[in-house]
Amino acid sequence: MASFSYKARNSAGKLVSNSLEAENSRQAAQTLLNRGLTPISIEASVEKNDDLLNTFVLWQAHRQLSINDLMLFSRQMYSLTKAGVPLIRAINSLADTSRNLALKQALIGTARKLESGQSLSQSMSQYQQIFPVLLLSIISVGETTGGLERAFQQIGHYLEREKETQTRVKSALRYPTMVIFAISVAMVIVNIYVIPAFKGVFDKMGAELPWQTRLLMGISDFMLQYWPHLLGGLLIMAILISKYLASKDGRLQWHKALLKIPVIGSIIERATMERFSRSFAMILTAGVPLIQGISIVAQAVGNDYIGSMLHKMQVGIEKGDSISRMARSIGLFPPLVIQMIMVGEESGNIAEMLEEVADFYEGEIDVELKNLSSAIEPFLIVIIGVMVLGLALGIFLPMWDLSTNTHR
Repeated sequence: MASFSYKARNSAGKLVSNSLEAENSRQAAQTLLNRGLTPISIEASVEKNDDLLNTFVLWQAHRQLSINDLMLFSRQMYSLTKAGVPLIRAINSLADTSRNLALKQALIGTARKLESGQSLSQSMSQYQQIFPVLLLSIISVGETTGGLERAFQQIGHYLEREKETQTRVKSALRYPTMVIFAISVAMVIVNIYVIPAFKGVFDKMGAELPWQTRLLMGISDFMLQYWPHLLGGLLIMAILISKYLASKDGRLQWHKALLKIPVIGSIIERATMERFSRSFAMILTAGVPLIQGISIVAQAVGNDYIGSMLHKMQVGIEKGDSISRMARSIGLFPPLVIQMIMVGEESGNIAEMLEEVADFYEGEIDVELKNLSSAIEPFLIVIIGVMVLGLALGIFLPMWDLSTNTHR
């Protein structure tokens, strides 16, 4: 099949342009008419340009869509399916208006697969580097049960709550991050500009300098003399660390270490468990089987270590253990949450109780975030105090000694 670029007008009279594959221009025109578009011009695309575009799109699409893009896609699909717009026309409409090239290309490919007779979930599953497995699973169940509209509504609501949690965590971490960055910049400036300026003064004095001053001078001289080596070493270290973290074991160890960071680690753990509880509740409500649901959610929690614990939980349930018993065995859930899960099992409302668990973790996150500043501020004050004290002792002690000797 050849590729054709076209310009056409939709039912509202708006000019749209895109590309499609067809045997010839006549078939391309018929395809556009089937989509509800009136062709204006159809031209055969240059294969080289398509290859370049596809190469760029593949380079751009090495990661999944951002949560904002997924939210927008889910909301738009919910609105279009609710309005009764045919699926192929809805997908093509979103492809025409999408500003994200990777999403645009994925939607165009999805529409082609739909035209060939595949289901929506099957068509989208070829772009798993774009669409997360959680979204694909909900859509698949929605297609099977005839509730595709509700599936997109559920996904939209879930992503909204996820976005709210991410925003709260990022807002709380913004202040300490900025302070630490400012301290780092200040230390570099002091060692490159301030200390060398005083070094010239002290050399003219010819007096014996205290050890604090000699230490500062030594650090400054080392940074000025070996900064290319330091920069190169940091670059090599960053590359090695990034490669290690890209490996399965490295990512697992890093995610495990994140949970042990004082103060921040508990926030990360609670946010991850809130994501697990809410996504698991959503996927059970949608009708996904329990075992399959845990497997899907374990891939979507965003922390490989917790994901590995959830896989252990899945294995135990497959052997016949209850959810609450396996939740207790992996050691991630507090006793109160385990009791809530147990009540959900006994009442047969496990999905509803998981929503309660997610709300519990959400409240815990709010408390942790409110206490974050008060917990981190003393640590930052100590760092700033040590830095200022060291600078004061190193710079001003020789000046005080000189002043004392002069008055004698």
